[in-house]
Amino acid sequence: MSNAMDKDQGVQPITALVPMKGHSERVPGKNLRAMCHKPLFYWILDSLSRSKYIDRIVVNTDSPEIAEGTTKLFDVTIVERPTELHGDFFVANDLIAYDLLQFPGAEFFLQTHSTNPLLKTETIDRAIEAFFQQRTHDSLFSVTELHTRLYWTEGTPVNHDPSNLIRTQDLEPIFEENSCLYIFSRESFKKNNNRLGDSPMMFPIDRFEAVDIDEEYDFLLAESLLFARLAKSE
Repeated sequence: MSNAMDKDQGVQPITALVPMKGHSERVPGKNLRAMCHKPLFYWILDSLSRSKYIDRIVVNTDSPEIAEGTTKLFDVTIVERPTELHGDFFVANDLIAYDLLQFPGAEFFLQTHSTNPLLKTETIDRAIEAFFQQRTHDSLFSVTELHTRLYWTEGTPVNHDPSNLIRTQDLEPIFEENSCLYIFSRESFKKNNNRLGDSPMMFPIDRFEAVDIDEEYDFLLAESLLFARLAKSE
C-alpha cells in the first residue's frame, strides 16, 4: 500500500479542502454570519493560512457571496460546486471525490469546515506532523475524549456498570468523531471512496477547540469561547 507509510518521514505538501454551502437549515446563513465581528468562515481560513504545511486552500461552494468574501480576505482557490451536489442530502465523500478531480497533482489532503472556528493553527500542524511521523495508519481523524456515562436507546449502559459507580474521570474513555479535521492521501481515498482509510488514526483535540456548529446553541457557545480567547490574547 503506497501512502504516508511508504513515504519518508518528512511532511508532504497538503491541500486543505473546506466545503461551504450558502444554505443552512438549522443555522441560517451561518458561513457568512458574523462571529466576533468577522464572518464565520474567517476563523478557519485564518488558521489554515498560518499553517507551516498547507500549500493550497480550496473552498468548494455553491454561493457567489461566499466565493467573493473568501477570496477577498484570503488566498484561496474556489471550486464551484456542481448542481448534483447542491442541497442538504449529498454524501460528503462525493464532494471530496469531486474536489480531488480538480487537483490531479495533489497527493495529500486535509479536510476541515468553517463550522470549526476554534481550531488552532498549532493543532492543525500537530495533526499533520503526527500523520507523517507514523507508519501504521493511512488516514487521520480528530476526536474528542469523553469521560461520561452513556446509554443505548433502550437504556443499556454503553461504557459503565450502574451497579458499580466509579468516578466519571476514571471511566474508560470513549472517543467522539468531532468533524474538525481529516487527513488522507489520494490513494487511500480512491481505494475506499472515503476520507477514512483502512487504518485511520484517532487524533484527540481539546474540547475547547472541538466545537462544531450544527445548532444555534453551538454558534453561541463557539462565539463565547472565541471572545474569551481573543480577550485573553490582548
